[in-house]
Amino acid sequence: MRQIDVCLTPELLHLYPVEGKVVVVVDILRATSCMTTGIAYGVSKIIPVATLEECAALKKQGCITAAERDGKKADGFDIGNSPFSYMEESMRGKTVAVTTTNGTLAISKCKTARAVVIGSFLNRAAIIQYLKNQPYDVLVVCAGWKGKINLEDTLFAGAVVEGLKEDFFIEHDAALASLALFRQAKGNMRGFLNTCSHVRRLKNLDIDKDIDYCLSMDEYDVIPILVGDALVLNEEVLAENGVVKK
Repeated sequence: MRQIDVCLTPELLHLYPVEGKVVVVVDILRATSCMTTGIAYGVSKIIPVATLEECAALKKQGCITAAERDGKKADGFDIGNSPFSYMEESMRGKTVAVTTTNGTLAISKCKTARAVVIGSFLNRAAIIQYLKNQPYDVLVVCAGWKGKINLEDTLFAGAVVEGLKEDFFIEHDAALASLALFRQAKGNMRGFLNTCSHVRRLKNLDIDKDIDYCLSMDEYDVIPILVGDALVLNEEVLAENGVVKK
């Protein structure tokens, strides 16, 4: 039977071999929510990089650059880490280079997996359907916050575990803990997360609108998939797995 597991922070990733698995990377607030939104709104490619220097170099190659550190837009880049920036008509068909405090670093650590897909509450149902149709074990990798566990990514991991528990064997306790937390929180996730550390950080930046949006469930039937160094909407792969773009 296929197995599902959860890595609660990239600092623990050395304990979870990714080779041969489908890895779902999640950074709810806000990197992977931005990536899902960008692909849904017609961004052609998103190139995740770990450092500001890599992102700046891609600007010289004609990419729109998105850069965030500690929740704020980094100086000298085109946009920050708000999903609403990706909804602009000017973004359609463009390539975006992006670096964030946590999410893009997590992606960079998972590139040896069989497949890397981007998860968020915004595309949760599409992710679950895609994974059900894969013959491989699944690992959900939570980006966390600077190496530490965070609650919002853990809740998403639990949502995925709940969607797959009839088809996959739950391998370890991190997956069980994620599932238990999601079941406790799913009736009012915003209330459950109100005092969590990253929500407090973002509230101090006055971006409640972003938080509410990133906790919205099943808005898009799109899955950003890492092909080479870029995240794209691979419609052929999605069609093969019973996921149809809205």
